Amino acid sequence: MHIYVNGRNIEITEAIKAYVKEKIGKVANHYDQIQGIEVVLSVIKNPAASGKHVAEVTCKMNTGVVRCEEAAESMYASIDLLADKLARQVKKFKDKALGSDKTSIRLDNNDTEEEAEVETIEE
Repeated sequence: MHIYVNGRNIEITEAIKAYVKEKIGKVANHYDQIQGIEVVLSVIKNPAASGKHVAEVTCKMNTGVVRCEEAAESMYASIDLLADKLARQVKKFKDKALGSDKTSIRLDNNDTEEEAEVETIEE
């Protein structure tokens, strides 16, 4: 898995890059189908804007894409918020992907119970 870090209106230092890779890299523990993560960090130069530091992430997986965006007063705070949000969305994506065959198990169990009831009534 590769983590790409880009910047808009900001110079990406080694400290910020290491912090992003540490925080966003933990998402790979939740789901092993992640192919690559692209992080874009930007600063809004408008003095009237409230959340000036924006962090966006695009997480590419085998079966789809998850995209998140967060804004805060500092870059480290926006990265923290982004990591939490991405972790929640990847867990949700994983649960949807793995939970799709639960319905067939329930239907199979109901069919066998009905057959058992029919056999007891016929005897």
